[in-house]
Amino acid sequence: MKIKTLFLLLLLVCGATTSAQKVWTLDECVAHAIENNLQLNDFELNTQSNKETYRQSIRDLLPTVNGFANYFIRFGRQVNPDDNSIVNTDIFSNNYSIDGAFDVFQGFQKINTLKASKFLYKATKEENLQQKYLLAFRVMSAYYDIQFIEGLITISQEQVEISQTNYDLVNKQVELGVMAGSDLYEAESLLFQDKLLLTQNENRLKAAKLILLQAMNIEDESDITILPEIISEVGDKTLQAEVSDSIFVAAKGFMPSIKAQGFRIKAARKQLAAARGGLYPSLAVQAGIGTGYFETQRDSINGELVTVPFRDQFEENRFEYIGATLNVPIFNGWANRSRVKQQKIALARAKNTAKVTEQELYQIIQQLVQENDALTVETAQTEKGMESQRLAFSIAQKRYEKGMINAIELGQAKTLFATAQNQYLQAHLRLKVNTSTLDFYKGLPIFNIN
Repeated sequence: MKIKTLFLLLLLVCGATTSAQKVWTLDECVAHAIENNLQLNDFELNTQSNKETYRQSIRDLLPTVNGFANYFIRFGRQVNPDDNSIVNTDIFSNNYSIDGAFDVFQGFQKINTLKASKFLYKATKEENLQQKYLLAFRVMSAYYDIQFIEGLITISQEQVEISQTNYDLVNKQVELGVMAGSDLYEAESLLFQDKLLLTQNENRLKAAKLILLQAMNIEDESDITILPEIISEVGDKTLQAEVSDSIFVAAKGFMPSIKAQGFRIKAARKQLAAARGGLYPSLAVQAGIGTGYFETQRDSINGELVTVPFRDQFEENRFEYIGATLNVPIFNGWANRSRVKQQKIALARAKNTAKVTEQELYQIIQQLVQENDALTVETAQTEKGMESQRLAFSIAQKRYEKGMINAIELGQAKTLFATAQNQYLQAHLRLKVNTSTLDFYKGLPIFNIN
């Protein structure tokens, strides 16, 4: 009795675990992938690095202040720093100073470098967001692949049930002597083919789930449950009234890839201006204060020469200075002019890359609009074809049950019906992905990505 009770408890626990398995929506899959994808972490770290570079370019505008201290013991024959006499003894000394410098003018190099680093930081932020969108599309593709294969499994299961029913029917009729044994072999062959196709689709489903789990970076898991696809009717609406140009204008206004290239062009312009600043003279000012202690600095006290104490020397040896430095570039092997030419080329490349990015975006939208029109018509036609094949198979099934056709003819009708179902399911999901992608380029909130 105790064993039976324990067995029942185990069944209840297993049932509760199965029923409590999480069902993932597309938004949840995308959110989990963005949070855990390691490649995105690398782009995020790159963004943080550019942010720190931008902050440092701001701090580079501040004056520089440095402290200095040294400690020396000189050995052997040398000059006495107190009276410039030649002595042959060990001398100890140390010095202290604080120096400051400020660049008054450098051809606006620091200002332009600051602005360039700011634009580069903004560009990496947009590129980071672009990678999130690309990951979201990969997850969406894997998500709908699972839905498609699950639809195929449902169709395959229906085919197996039909073949099993026909096999059982033929088996009874063979036992009654109404049909020959060869008919049973044909029915059994069709049943085995349908079971094999079901197994193949189940294996495809495992592979598709693995792709989604890898995109989401879920380890130690081999299965995931997503919301089942709800097949809705498809109307005759197409995008002929919508022009690719209007969608392109909307996408161009918010697409991170386009905005990132715009920032990179601005950064290249500022980098060119900074390179040109190297052709101009530069002016800097310096100031400082210092002191020192020398073992040879002596004073007469009561007729005896003694070393001046450190505290007295620290005050007496103090000095201050202020000055300015003017640097005029005259000849450095045309290095500055070469840097200017290189930055001009970099600016031209940035502009060309921006044009290529816009062109690729426009071509993608063109293809999506054309595919949407084609898929809308294809989905409607495959839906009608599926209903026709459903009716044809229903008639063939009744004729088979009455012995008017053989198993091969029934199998052909059943195969045509299954093929029509597959075609409709594939066209329907492709249209759904295409429509969602177009909605994204129109600026609609397809993904919950900040």
